[in-house]
Amino acid sequence: MIFVNLTTKDLERSKAFYTALGAGINPLFTDENAACIVWDENTYFMMLTHQHFSQFTEKPIADPETSAQVSVAFTRDSREAVDAVVEAGIAAGGSEAGEAKDYGFMYQRGLHDPDGNIIDFNWMAQAAAEQGPEAYVAEHGAGPDPVPGS
Repeated sequence: MIFVNLTTKDLERSKAFYTALGAGINPLFTDENAACIVWDENTYFMMLTHQHFSQFTEKPIADPETSAQVSVAFTRDSREAVDAVVEAGIAAGGSEAGEAKDYGFMYQRGLHDPDGNIIDFNWMAQAAAEQGPEAYVAEHGAGPDPVPGS
């Protein structure tokens, strides 16, 4: 199981945002300090108020509106599914984090939640996942953007 801990200034707003993206809420681990956002049976977000998060670290808490500390990425089954979840996030109070990137074998869009946390969504062709991007591009040709990392 994976638990990603993120901070929020408004817990109710965060719960509404993430449920609009299709996530669930686990009420057993949700109270006035935190909400357990359920993506699937293995992946969870703990959205924590700043005060509650500060109990787990002595370091200053980064403000996700002005600092990037982590970017969490989720795969989707198609480009259309990537577009749909990002559009749902924008409608629920998020904002797009840059322009869509289309590499032919992979498609990515980023989303800022209402607090500024970065959530990325991507689709990758199964053949590219199995063979690697260079082999896929050699066989199928490059997409509109260059291969990332090359």
